[in-house]
Amino acid sequence: MNMFSTRRSEVQISTPLASSPHVESNGNGASTPARSGGLLSRGVSIKGTVRFSDELLIDGEVEGTIDSTGTLTIGEHASIRGQIKSRSVTVRGSVEGDIFASERCELQAGCTLHGDIEAPRLVVDEQATFCGSAKVAPQS
Repeated sequence: MNMFSTRRSEVQISTPLASSPHVESNGNGASTPARSGGLLSRGVSIKGTVRFSDELLIDGEVEGTIDSTGTLTIGEHASIRGQIKSRSVTVRGSVEGDIFASERCELQAGCTLHGDIEAPRLVVDEQATFCGSAKVAPQS
């Protein structure tokens, strides 16, 4: 790929479907269920379009569009600038842009959203910051 290309980038994240839950050991002998789905960790920065189908946790930075039929979690260290379309969205970090959720949107304590929300179900914690409008109506 040309380093100075003007072509918009697109990231496609596939998450394999597991037939049975995986188990991780946490070092003290106890086992915990492994997280399924994809992860964009802290320190990762993406400009462009992010597409995924199952689950994704973003704890880094995204500037662009996030488009999904799955479940998106915006981690507490995440910074998103752009439009989000997903089945379910949980926000713990910072979002500047509109959110369109086909099932549910949740703004958790400590998050900041500057944008509008459209979802059939909306949960807003009293410690969340929300500057925008919300359209909460069942799908027709």
